[in-house]
Amino acid sequence: MRRSLVKKAAVLMSAAMVLTGCSGTAGESGRGKTRAQAEQDGKQQDREDVIVVMGPNSEPEAGFDPAYGWGAGEHVHEPLIQSTLTVTNKDLTIGYDLATDMKVSSDGLIWTVTIRDDVLFTDGERLTAKDVAFTYNTLKNTSSVNDFTMLKEAVAKDGSTVEFHMERPYSIWPYTMAIVGIVPEHAYGAGYGSNPIGSGRYKLAQWDRGQQVILEANPDYYGEAPKMKKVTILFMDEDGAYAAVRSGQVDLAYTAASYSDQTLPGYQLLSFETVDNRGFNLPTVPAGETSESGTPIGNDFTSDVRVRRAINLAINREEMIEDVLNGYGSPAYSVCDKMPWYNSEAEIAYAPDQAAALLDEAGWTMGVEGCREKDGKQAGFTLMYPASDSVRQALAANTANQLKNLGIAVKTEGVGWDTAYDRAESQPLIWGWGAHTPMELYNIYHTDADTGLAGYSPYKNERVDQYMDEALASGDLEESYELWKKAQWDGETGITQDGDIPWIWLANIDHLYWSRENLKVADQKLHPHGHGWSIVNNVDQWSWK
Repeated sequence: MRRSLVKKAAVLMSAAMVLTGCSGTAGESGRGKTRAQAEQDGKQQDREDVIVVMGPNSEPEAGFDPAYGWGAGEHVHEPLIQSTLTVTNKDLTIGYDLATDMKVSSDGLIWTVTIRDDVLFTDGERLTAKDVAFTYNTLKNTSSVNDFTMLKEAVAKDGSTVEFHMERPYSIWPYTMAIVGIVPEHAYGAGYGSNPIGSGRYKLAQWDRGQQVILEANPDYYGEAPKMKKVTILFMDEDGAYAAVRSGQVDLAYTAASYSDQTLPGYQLLSFETVDNRGFNLPTVPAGETSESGTPIGNDFTSDVRVRRAINLAINREEMIEDVLNGYGSPAYSVCDKMPWYNSEAEIAYAPDQAAALLDEAGWTMGVEGCREKDGKQAGFTLMYPASDSVRQALAANTANQLKNLGIAVKTEGVGWDTAYDRAESQPLIWGWGAHTPMELYNIYHTDADTGLAGYSPYKNERVDQYMDEALASGDLEESYELWKKAQWDGETGITQDGDIPWIWLANIDHLYWSRENLKVADQKLHPHGHGWSIVNNVDQWSWK
């Protein structure tokens, strides 16, 4: 059974813990806290600052430059320091930030965006359409994280109007505009990432590499003034984050399910829903082929659709979430669960008997040692996971145990990313995905023109490709959602259980945080992949109570 969204930490300390304190007693605090803790709590509601802990991988290596991962890349978030043209609303539809109007030509090749005329960069210079055009043209040529192949050029028509001329129709362009921070043409160059000038809610006050980032409210921000005037981000590993919470030195810190049974005086455990999913690919073509670089392609066992469907039915996701994630997660059935373009036809019930029947039908009969066999071969495969990821390791082990009951022998293996991509062409690998854009579907399932197969695992379905191509070419963003749904399942074919099922999705992992009891964290959007900056998307709206 899934645990409650907010789990209150215990506020009473045991006598043993009290004895270990250097000063103060339970009687002095009244709540089992030290006098210092009690005094600190009494001051919280007057604060206008917050201290947040993220993992070391959340620190932007290249700084706060949109061209090199700030706001985009694997861990998508609002850039805070820079403004964006659009934003994603809580229901993941599109809203406006700098933009005041947006329209697209009938052929889908020109997007016209009107922007606010009252926006200043933090150096006092006005933000104009020229800065917008400069940003996009620069990122098209330099970005290491965003795909701008669909953009021909951006053109400033006047001070408040910018046109995006596209190489091809691209209906989901508003989602790209929601993650691209606008930089000043007059102040952009080498070193910008370390000393960014923007127009967002905050400005960079200090960056101590490997340690912390300090953001301060932008006094000239055009929107509602941030409630939190100062935001300090510390970068620590899980153990360090937990220790910082135990000592009461921070206000909010990321944590893992393995710590969720702990109780910490003065803190509560917050859990936020995500589309940060984990799942594994199943190569859909037989073994025997190789790529141009010599990489083996295909798997004889998983190439049978009946086998893939059986595996999907044989996974008890609720049990997996309870055993591996301590209850903090939700079953995953696709890469886009809960999104506006999600097709609920992907959902299935745990059905081991049906799974066994499918394997029987496919000719895989139970052998003497509890493993199915066919033509002298054993049913099974190697399930890889990133060697440094303990959660994916546990998910792999749980999957292996569950499939063993079905008569499928699964060997788990930790691998490095230097070899994982190539090996996934022939063996399943546990991946992490999840983004606020339908392109996640496209990137995983659409055929690559160069190889004739999908990008991350051997798969091809021309009708699925067609639906996604039509969705991108649609002149209406919301209407395109229906085409994305058809790519998943149209009643005859698709990527769901009754279709090709080339991927098995296991769980959407809740993002967990220790938070001071009197810190009011604003309502969160569904978090994407990456347990990091998403939490502070709306830190300007947080408050103390």
